[in-house]
Amino acid sequence: MKSSHLEYPVGLFVLLGLAAIAWLAVKVGAGSLLGGPTYVIEARFANAGGLNPGSSVMCAGVSIGRVESLRMDPKDFSAIATLRVMEGLQLPVDTMASIKTTGLIGDKYVSLAPGAEEEALKPGAQITMTESSVDLESLIGKMAFGSVSNDTNAKANETGTSPAP
Repeated sequence: MKSSHLEYPVGLFVLLGLAAIAWLAVKVGAGSLLGGPTYVIEARFANAGGLNPGSSVMCAGVSIGRVESLRMDPKDFSAIATLRVMEGLQLPVDTMASIKTTGLIGDKYVSLAPGAEEEALKPGAQITMTESSVDLESLIGKMAFGSVSNDTNAKANETGTSPAP
């Protein structure tokens, strides 16, 4: 059986292509394809339900980073998200972080709303002005089982007033 001189270069080309695809898959999966250098900031949330490491960090609808990790603060039982954002972006110290959802029941991401302060957040700083994720299951439960009206009636009975119609 004779092998052609063309088979070895084609085989090498296919192997290099597969290696490139594998490298790209690992980089995208780790969320490390941000352009250029990055720095880390933290955001403290009362509820970070649905947010995962690797979720996007967005500002004005543009992806500027990734959620690197989530951990629990044992002192006050809050969730601390470690965010890795692009270094060239100087966020003001009064920046607000919110957990939002893409679509109705899509993936969660962190949305940053810059404030008006002149001073910028330093690497490792913590954002304390936050808005936690909306728990869709509890909202549906309240609507389905009428606990919103029951809460209103219970409060009205406690105060001796009649509930609003």
